[in-house]
Amino acid sequence: MTQPDDPIAAIATAPGRGGIGVVRVSGGRLAPMVRALLGKIPAPRRAVRTKFLDARGVSIDDGLALYFPGPKSYTGEDVLELQGHGGPVVMQMLLKRCLELGARPAEPGEFTRRAFLNDKLDLAQAESVADLIEAATEGAARCALRSLRGEFSAAVEELVRQMIELRMLVEATLDFPEEELDPLDRAGAKTRHGLLQRAIESALAKSRQGSLLRTGLHVVLAGQPNVGKSSLLNRLAGEELAIVTPVPGTTRDSVRQTIQIDGVPLNIVDTAGLRETQDEVERMGIERTWSEIEKADIVLLLVDARAGVTGADLELVARLPQSAKRVFVHNKIDLAGMQPGTERKDAATTLWLSAKTGAGVEPLRTELLAIAGWQPGAEDLFMARERHLVALRQSAMHLARAGEQLGRFELFAEELRLAQRELDSITGEFAADDLLGEIFSRSRKTFTFEGLHRYLCGADLNARHQTACLEIKSLDSINSRF
Repeated sequence: MTQPDDPIAAIATAPGRGGIGVVRVSGGRLAPMVRALLGKIPAPRRAVRTKFLDARGVSIDDGLALYFPGPKSYTGEDVLELQGHGGPVVMQMLLKRCLELGARPAEPGEFTRRAFLNDKLDLAQAESVADLIEAATEGAARCALRSLRGEFSAAVEELVRQMIELRMLVEATLDFPEEELDPLDRAGAKTRHGLLQRAIESALAKSRQGSLLRTGLHVVLAGQPNVGKSSLLNRLAGEELAIVTPVPGTTRDSVRQTIQIDGVPLNIVDTAGLRETQDEVERMGIERTWSEIEKADIVLLLVDARAGVTGADLELVARLPQSAKRVFVHNKIDLAGMQPGTERKDAATTLWLSAKTGAGVEPLRTELLAIAGWQPGAEDLFMARERHLVALRQSAMHLARAGEQLGRFELFAEELRLAQRELDSITGEFAADDLLGEIFSRSRKTFTFEGLHRYLCGADLNARHQTACLEIKSLDSINSRF
């Protein structure tokens, strides 16, 4: 059976050839393996040029070795990093030698999973490692780095601290009504509750913005044939990506391009013109168009400005999913002798532009950011994933329900407990096995004091018993009040 600190090894650089390649090993008690590979134990945390040796003592490669004895390492275990020449054969030979010495191949994400399990990173920080690697824009990279440094986690922990403070006062009022305590009156509870609500709404707003940087917007260009969808894609992308001809049905398949507007990634999809057709290939393209529309965040419905919105266009509008934001784009104003403009009426936005000349395209870019809810100039955003947004929304919902129970402190306390549990799930203080498995590929469970109690005793204990088992850091505060 494998042990939690069994040595694991993997090639840490991208596949292919490069000037440098890295093999990384992590585990408990790596000193024998290090000595066998290098012929010595190098000084901790210093790059040392050395030969990497095979079983016969023959050099596999000549490079740099860095040895990080635990717990002062990324994973909290002993870590060895071998930086050699970046050829695939050399890297495989080094990895094979590590496996011969007792390591096993690391599972996807296992180095970061061990960092989480050994309290080097919390769950939000662990996720930001992947977000930093996958960042598509400079803004996304900066946002992910802030989360990796712990800014998002610190904000969540501050919310939890305030919630614990309020829960302790509520429980003291419930459990010791006749003692010499400073009772929590309704006005005081309402004030603290209001502060918490505003703080969570602020965190949620910053998280929504950060999530936008991470995932971008899925924007679909839709409409009848020859209304200028491909021309608009080319204009937004700044290059000729799609073929443009006067022949209807030229676009048979979806054409995708990711662009940036103020650092926000937009995934633009040009689609086949929507019409009745007997052409089998075009019909398949139209089916794919509707599939893309079903997944869209925003649908730009293009019409020819010379004809305006026709009955066929209205039929398309009736089929659009309610979940997608809709923008009507009257294209070809250069041929219609019209001026660019924007009109908002009954929550619908209509723009007049020319994809050919570029007139009116800049207001479209601005409108796309506005629909997304983007606030330019924000520097303190959180790189949030969907589960973070769900947890924050659920916490806000429980706080709202708590506000409806100010006259019944038992129910008020219970809603606060549920709100805190949602926040705890963000950093991994309280997280289900399936969530950790999804993030770390079959990782095992780790517990805090409170999480262990909930696991052993059940998560549905009443609020007063749960509060008695708050995190250890809260116990001093409780004692000081009693």
